Amino acid sequence: MTTAGMGRTTGTDRTWLVAIAAGLWGTDGLLRLPLAEELPAATVVFWEHLIVAVVLLPFLPSALRALARCGPREWGAVLLIGGGASALATALFTAAFQTGDPVTPLVLQKFQPLFAMVAAFALLGERLRAGYLVFAMPALVGAWLLSFSDPLDVEVSALRTALLALGAAALWAGGTVLGRFVSASLRPRDVTALRFTIGLPVAAVIVAAQGSPFAVGWDNATGLVLLALVPGLLALSLYYVGMQATPAARATLAELAFPVTAAIISVTVLDADLTVTQWLGLVVVVCSITALGWHERSRPTKVVLDPEPVGAGR
Repeated sequence: MTTAGMGRTTGTDRTWLVAIAAGLWGTDGLLRLPLAEELPAATVVFWEHLIVAVVLLPFLPSALRALARCGPREWGAVLLIGGGASALATALFTAAFQTGDPVTPLVLQKFQPLFAMVAAFALLGERLRAGYLVFAMPALVGAWLLSFSDPLDVEVSALRTALLALGAAALWAGGTVLGRFVSASLRPRDVTALRFTIGLPVAAVIVAAQGSPFAVGWDNATGLVLLALVPGLLALSLYYVGMQATPAARATLAELAFPVTAAIISVTVLDADLTVTQWLGLVVVVCSITALGWHERSRPTKVVLDPEPVGAGR
């Protein structure tokens, strides 16, 4: 899969917009935690997809018409985004927590940017200059420090748990790269509508396979709606707009704004405590992402190169 023939002109770099979208994902825990105490994870994922799919239902016909004008590679990409990166990845990540220790999935999720870099090179032809490591390595180290109260005392144990977590990280990375690919042919609204519509039956199959209930009580309705619309619909809408002018290798680092926001919310709202190394990691991630976005917007020599221009809008 290449970007040949995409045919739009490159717009202003939008790494910052991808970071804002990832920051909205960081509110996920605040909304999901009360729901997780009442409902199985698969049920929550199903209702997230159902609510957004219903909200975007008026836009689905135009999204399907736009997809019909695309080729088989765009069709395959949209199917993988909806079924893989949206529903299946969340299920794998949840299963990793259920089958093993809670540390392993968090450790192995840090491989997501590495998967995305490889996939962006293989599928999109993005090329990285050596200067990319100046931003990538501190960002990854900062994410590691932020994730663990003691970054030197981490154990990765069960193979099954590790494989589930790596599968989720690979699917999320693939979703980043494929989202970049289809943004050349589909509007952000179309990609979002197709993602949740395709992900809905996959989420339903996961609920049925796990024997979880589909029904939820009215007392969970407000939380489910907010979860679906804020870190779900709003965040993804901004994300796909940003992806139209942001190479996947940059976007995957901008997505590290997710754990930063989650950490800030944990401290300010959920009364969690961060160690000195976690605060250091937070600062390093923010500085690395900010510096990368500033460099790509203001410097003539980019660290991430596109083989073909991908446009910003219709």
